[in-house]
Amino acid sequence: KPRRDSGLEVAASEVIVTNGGKQAVYQAFQAVVNPGDEVLLPAPYWTTYPEAIQLADGIPVEVFAGADQDYKVTVEQLEAARTDRTTTLVFVSPSNPTGAVYTEEETRAIGEWALEHGIWVITDEIYQHLVYDGATAVSIVRAVPELAGQTILVNGVAKTYAMTGWRVGWMTGPADAMKLAANLQSHLTSNVNNIAQRAAVAALTGPQDEAERMRQAFDRRRRVIVEELAKIPGVTVPTPLGAFYAYPDVQGLLGREWRGKRVETSLELADLILDEIEVAVVPGEAFGPSGYLRMSYALGDDALLEGVRRMQGLFS
Repeated sequence: KPRRDSGLEVAASEVIVTNGGKQAVYQAFQAVVNPGDEVLLPAPYWTTYPEAIQLADGIPVEVFAGADQDYKVTVEQLEAARTDRTTTLVFVSPSNPTGAVYTEEETRAIGEWALEHGIWVITDEIYQHLVYDGATAVSIVRAVPELAGQTILVNGVAKTYAMTGWRVGWMTGPADAMKLAANLQSHLTSNVNNIAQRAAVAALTGPQDEAERMRQAFDRRRRVIVEELAKIPGVTVPTPLGAFYAYPDVQGLLGREWRGKRVETSLELADLILDEIEVAVVPGEAFGPSGYLRMSYALGDDALLEGVRRMQGLFS
């Protein structure tokens, strides 16, 4: 799979099968981050990353890109955040929570910058097949093959194949880093159960028709949620090109009263939406700065449309 999807030839000693992608993320930081190391963390980010960095005694350094940048950081931002204690970069494309997908040129530029400065890259590719509008999630080691010696790829079957409960992930990287991660895993959980591994093999090597049908359904729902959110005054929503999330900028709804309640933060806004119209969204504070909401379109078409239309009514 790394050869097919990421352009990376690997030996068996360079792959570890983990209990879900989250274990791979945790072990990746444990393998390459030392106490006091600074880890550049593009924001908005998945909530596990800063916690996993701190569990490795590292220091997460947030590098924020807003809706005006389609939630994608630049080399210039990364360079401005780099210090002599920077050892690692987290690179995620497509992104949870934003659905942002870096272009091949953007990915190459970031990879070449990391290579130049000897920075490890931990790249989470779990959404790599959930892309739309002709976008391609180019692996950073395909864009910059020389970076393979300082890159750990993490992945799993949870998203593309809707196998979250099977808990099968994997990590790929240089043999010395994988040896450290394997030693840690041997004392944490040992191997992944064999039934789940067989199921993952079937998903990865079997017909991909069902996965493609699911991707097409996500694509249809993605277009609906973006179109409907854009009808709400004060909401800006960049079109996500990957994953299954929309991440609207709702700063235009803050500092105002809605149904007699003054709302100053996206956390308060999420509470208001839940209390008033019984729609669940996740506030931006979970992923970085306030002022944003994460909305998943991994649900039925009717429920999705109903939820967004309730929001239209609330903020009309």
